[in-house]
Amino acid sequence: MGKKVTVVGAGFYGSTTVQRLAEYDIFETVVLTDIIDGKPAGIALDINQSRAIEGFETKVVGVSTDPATGAGYEAIEGSDVVVVTAGLPRKPGMSRMDLLEVNAKIVRQVAENIKKYAPNAVVIVVSNPVDEMTALAQLATQFPKNQVFGQAGVLDTARFTNFIAEELNVPVASVKALTLGSHGDTMVPVPSRCTVDGKPLSELLPAEKIEELVVRTRNGGAEVVALLKTGSAYYAPSAAAARMAKAVAEDSGVVLPVCAWVDGEYGISGVYLGVEAELGASGIKKIVEDKLTDSEIAGLKEAAEAVRAKQADVANL
Repeated sequence: MGKKVTVVGAGFYGSTTVQRLAEYDIFETVVLTDIIDGKPAGIALDINQSRAIEGFETKVVGVSTDPATGAGYEAIEGSDVVVVTAGLPRKPGMSRMDLLEVNAKIVRQVAENIKKYAPNAVVIVVSNPVDEMTALAQLATQFPKNQVFGQAGVLDTARFTNFIAEELNVPVASVKALTLGSHGDTMVPVPSRCTVDGKPLSELLPAEKIEELVVRTRNGGAEVVALLKTGSAYYAPSAAAARMAKAVAEDSGVVLPVCAWVDGEYGISGVYLGVEAELGASGIKKIVEDKLTDSEIAGLKEAAEAVRAKQADVANL
């Protein structure tokens, strides 16, 4: 105990992430911030009142911040991890890219306050479009690149795993899946690394069915958005963000697919991209380069170039 984690943004994504982090019962304090007056304090009060029922001691603190002055951000001081969920969610028909400009302003301002009040924190970015917002957060904080990374692959892999398990009517625990690349159109699901009870997925499903599941995974967020009609997914995304924060807090060394700074791996350099990485107290301990097929590496390189072009744009936002 003694650890402190902050979640910025008290929307459905942020508040659900706070609940998951608190229920792990590994942190002394979870701080929730938002620009809406009273909202984070109300959520904190509510979650704290669940402690006796769920049996956890972690204290949740809710603080409203002033976007103009940064007042309130002093509450995040000493955080080991900061999860950034701030920004607008998608509406039906919107791509993640449609959020680029509006969320860039929000994420830049959040990042500047993290730099000021929690300079040693590992920063996990989940605001969309996540590959670009991760790059922006690193630019705005000027933190070492291993200290800032984004959430994408854990969520996309979970979606892919769920679709495979449902298609084959097997427990999700028997499925091992992986997605790399960007969180969006250039997502690279990795069928060569997908197994069910140790058997290659390609032996269990025809190629066209696998491709169908890949496309559904790529559009996984949009499918939820279209059904909800207001707001976007948050149960699976918050599970992914919380699990990543836990890995950092526990210095666990677990290997997860995340949006990390790539510098030479797979022949790709100088870009934030979805790859597998070992997570620990310093953030990204190392990128894990595993065997991929030629077409999967080609997909990864294509994703890198698509993201690189957009990441260059965010420097000016």
